[in-house]
Amino acid sequence: MLMHVNDQSDSDNNKSCKSAVLVALVIDRQPLKKTEEYLTELSFLAYTWGMKIMHKFIQRLDHPCRDTFVGKGKITEIAAFIKAENISFAIFDDELSPSQVRNLEKALSCQILDRNLLILNIFAMRASTQQAKTQVELAQYQYILPRLTRMWTHLSSQKGGSAGMRGPGEKELETDKRIIQDKITTLRKRLAKIENQSITRSKSRINFVRVALVGYTNVGKSTLMKLLTKSDVLAENKLFATVDATVRKVVLNGAPFLLTDTVGFIRKLPHTLVECFKYTLREIKEADLLLHVIDASHTSFHEQIGIVNQTLIEIGAEHIPRILIFNKMDAMEQIREKSDATIQELETQMDGALKELEGYASKHATEYPTVCISLKEGLNIEILKEVIVKNVENIRSSRYTTVDY
Repeated sequence: MLMHVNDQSDSDNNKSCKSAVLVALVIDRQPLKKTEEYLTELSFLAYTWGMKIMHKFIQRLDHPCRDTFVGKGKITEIAAFIKAENISFAIFDDELSPSQVRNLEKALSCQILDRNLLILNIFAMRASTQQAKTQVELAQYQYILPRLTRMWTHLSSQKGGSAGMRGPGEKELETDKRIIQDKITTLRKRLAKIENQSITRSKSRINFVRVALVGYTNVGKSTLMKLLTKSDVLAENKLFATVDATVRKVVLNGAPFLLTDTVGFIRKLPHTLVECFKYTLREIKEADLLLHVIDASHTSFHEQIGIVNQTLIEIGAEHIPRILIFNKMDAMEQIREKSDATIQELETQMDGALKELEGYASKHATEYPTVCISLKEGLNIEILKEVIVKNVENIRSSRYTTVDY
């Protein structure tokens, strides 16, 4: 388990040839379609880390099995496929306990990743600045620490010796714990120093209106950042293309402001990452205006909006004014290019999606300004710029209004 976290360079060099299977549960009354949608997202996460997905396994249970997450019959089925296809990884769409990981590694004879560890690995791969690298490393060690005890239980039989004496397994466990705890302390001190430097930089920006891009991962935030700033910001069709905070000065129609692109949010974002990235997320918390970018073409865009809103509450940014930007409107129109055999069914789906989008937009129109755009096709970009400028100027005028006595 430790190698997945710490041996990142090795992972990067060899990940192109790694194959994997995905495993998920349908719990209680959750629709099968929803689980399949979650597995599609997990597949995209795995693809982002360089994995090739060979098969997806789904099982309906009342609750996860305590020992192996899935049932014995499903374990046998997965193990047979892994052996036949020589699979390297089994990736589970949930957080696994240390004992579950140990039991699954034994039963499946391959490396086990849970959703949290996969996301941590992607963040480690994407981090480029010293701050981001430090934050990810801290999250990794915090992930490992509570898992050490059970990872060493296989050595408990080695205690031996006189009564009351500790065996080699116990001593090695204590040594590992101490090393990791010392590393966590060092990393926290390093981040505190980085935070002080960030506060100094923030003071130099006090005269600017600060605008932050927020949204679910892979909705087009970095593409919008690139368009508004005309800079070479990384924008890829992969999850978590951005994990570092990027700040640029923008001037639209004579209105200057600072625009920040930060890490995207996602379902079940590991709490350790949210905690460790609090310095990066501070850019959102200190913003005067949020540009909430939404993938209008996603079937569960409303759920993604809810996840973003909940994350904003967790970091104390729920009170900040925002503009809702529904991107990828072109993707909804592409349905019309499908074959004649399915065109009626697909147009019905699109009409339903558009009605849902219109309903959400109209419901929140009085609360937040809303703009529907396509960054790919350039649809309504000038309208969006006008809305941003209007809100930036309103913030500036309210901030610098003087009262005559």
